Amino acid sequence: MSPFLLTRTLPEDATEAALRADVLQGLTRTPKTLPPKWFYDARGSELFEEITRLPEYYPTRAEREILVARAPEIAAATGARTLIELGSGSSDKTRHLLDALTGLHSYVPVDVSESALTGAAETLLGERPGLHVHALIADFTGGLALPGTPGPRLVAFLGGTIGNLLPAERAAFLASVRALLVPGDTLLLGTDLVKDESVLVRAYDDATGVTAAFNKNVLTVINRELGADFAPADFDHVALWDPEREWIEMRLRARRALTVKIPELDLVAHFEAGEEVRTEVSAKFRQDRVRTELADAGMELSHWWTDEAGRFALSLATVV
Repeated sequence: MSPFLLTRTLPEDATEAALRADVLQGLTRTPKTLPPKWFYDARGSELFEEITRLPEYYPTRAEREILVARAPEIAAATGARTLIELGSGSSDKTRHLLDALTGLHSYVPVDVSESALTGAAETLLGERPGLHVHALIADFTGGLALPGTPGPRLVAFLGGTIGNLLPAERAAFLASVRALLVPGDTLLLGTDLVKDESVLVRAYDDATGVTAAFNKNVLTVINRELGADFAPADFDHVALWDPEREWIEMRLRARRALTVKIPELDLVAHFEAGEEVRTEVSAKFRQDRVRTELADAGMELSHWWTDEAGRFALSLATVV
């Protein structure tokens, strides 16, 4: 087997088609919405990396703290020979797991970005020439077929990204993950935890405005890809805590009444002054809720680790 394989499971035009569908559907509904995945072009990814270094934004540091401290325990509990990472990106945090999983044979990073996958694989193979990397260009929310790799397998879904899914979407996603697993396989899940509202809001509305620029970047993406004429300065960044649903919402609020033309969709979108577009939901969790959602999908919570401050959790689940 070659040390690096790349398999495309998405059509070449899948990203463009998905963007067109999401923008058309999202901007013609009430209230308007846009999915957070469209933040992440090259500029958006740079902004997010900057966000992870902000003093207000704790999740990345907290999760890394857990991985550094607990990777040997995770390795001992799973005995994984294959690590599958959903939404792998640069595979940066995964290195702590790779170092701890001494019996690892294969790493299967899954991402929609071919450049991210190839860049990460090049770096990893330079550091670990004995590792087999089989990268998948795929959307993990749309169903996934895994390559044949040795078990036990550990599926990692880090970063609290599961919080970007609405409850019904989370249930469907966890069920799809369970369908990939057999007895002996495990799921490592990163979840941001419920905490004081002021801490949460600051994490999504930093004093220097980096998160605001990140939020507005979705408009720049739509302008470039679909020929729209959004003026990002016409919108304010908004971050709100919903205590009933226990999630943060990021929104873009129109500063005045305006009309936006999107020629590629033959669409004219009208905004009233103060009208908002929801661009992200970021759910926060409690241990009981994680346990219940895993159980509903046919998995059992077996381990629960948090950072020292109790801000973020990694949970390990096994097949029931």
